Amino acid sequence: MRSHLLNDLTAERYRRAVTEGVERVAAQLARTEKPFTGVTVDDLAPLIDRIDLDRPLHDTTAALDELQDVYLRDAVYFHHPRYLAHLNCPVVIPAVLGEAVLSAVNSSLDTWDQSAGGTLIERKLIDWTADRVGLGPAADGVFTSGGTQSNLQALLLAREEAKSDHAAKLRVFTSQASHFSVQKSARLLGLPPEAVVALPVDRDQRMQTVALAQELRACREDGLIPMAVVATAGTTDFGSIDPLSEIAELCAEHGTWMHVDAAYGCGLLVSPTRRRLLDGIEHADSVTVDYHKSFFQPVSSSAVLVRDAATLRHATYHADYLNPRRAAAERIPNQVDKSLQTTRRFDALKLWMTLRVMGAEGVGRLFDEVCDLAREGFRLLATDPRFDVVVEPALSTLVFRYIPRTVTDPSRIDHANLYARKALFASGDAIVAGTKVAGRHYLKFTLLNPETTVDDITAVLDLIAGHAEQYLGDSLDRAS
Repeated sequence: MRSHLLNDLTAERYRRAVTEGVERVAAQLARTEKPFTGVTVDDLAPLIDRIDLDRPLHDTTAALDELQDVYLRDAVYFHHPRYLAHLNCPVVIPAVLGEAVLSAVNSSLDTWDQSAGGTLIERKLIDWTADRVGLGPAADGVFTSGGTQSNLQALLLAREEAKSDHAAKLRVFTSQASHFSVQKSARLLGLPPEAVVALPVDRDQRMQTVALAQELRACREDGLIPMAVVATAGTTDFGSIDPLSEIAELCAEHGTWMHVDAAYGCGLLVSPTRRRLLDGIEHADSVTVDYHKSFFQPVSSSAVLVRDAATLRHATYHADYLNPRRAAAERIPNQVDKSLQTTRRFDALKLWMTLRVMGAEGVGRLFDEVCDLAREGFRLLATDPRFDVVVEPALSTLVFRYIPRTVTDPSRIDHANLYARKALFASGDAIVAGTKVAGRHYLKFTLLNPETTVDDITAVLDLIAGHAEQYLGDSLDRAS
């Protein structure tokens, strides 16, 4: 069994095994004609259930053959131009190369004596991103597993900086369109359910700052503590960007921590044409960025940034066996001092390789392409009488729904849209997402693939309309 360990004696075996795996994936990518095969749980579950994990195959080729049947063949492929559903991006090759390197070397980014150069590369990337944000010379941060963890850590720091022993008095303000992780984080931090105040949005799905100003004043008048305001730069449903500069002014006036969830909108940091959309983010106390959304990185690749490095002390705990207090005095750079995680992958290497090969502007141009595509998609939807589109996109998301000419019952229209999404997924021809707007069911395109074209969008809209019309026709036949 030692022959399976990666070391100097097995380097050639490692090369052959990884090469065979890469060739399988490359072959699958080359022949994938749809984003999904349409396989069902009932189809796939028995194949996996029959596998006896206590009876190994003892052969890499056999294991890859099996993997083809239980995973590769039926995986959802985000690289396909008609995958239009969630915030999943196709990935760039330099980042995949970085993934291969970091997995093999297997550095753990908690302490210097486990990561050496990896620690410095991560710190360099944090400094680079903080500089792009404009947080100032005292800024710092750390890579995380994703936006949810980044938001949790930011709100932990905000709670500690609020310096209150009365959790019941703390309040967090965010928009109705913000990510659910704000509520989840508040719960994990021991705040009461009423602690998160969801503020109304305007017609562009942005936080209404008039409402924020009123709530902040009322909070103080009621003897409560405005712990944080969470602004969003790229909401999950609409890609909307809250008025960051106005929010920053209100936070400064009330002494409130300002967090910006830019998990989606962080791609604007490298955009050659749209960076202005993030104006005001430089005033934030903390920022979430997800490189694995709009920087075209493999999952996971995210970070939380802070204006004042000293606030990261709220996540610092010392253990004699890992990061003793004397290490800090000796200026040993242990990243675990900043992180909620202990053992942590060297995910920063993927972004490092991307920037060293493509450059920041190269990534930014890709993000600009999908934002440009969304604007073209909006024009298509706005002029197509079959559809109602909610809001003109700031980034690359389109929320819309099919509206039949002869049916006015909102519930039947809801069911037609739900059916269309499910039927499209079952066919595997395309994948779209869904959400609710004012209690009604809508569909959603999240455009993150520069290979997607206007023709792809047109074709998928026709498929949606066809499935919806089929449902309405069938339901009318059943009713009669």
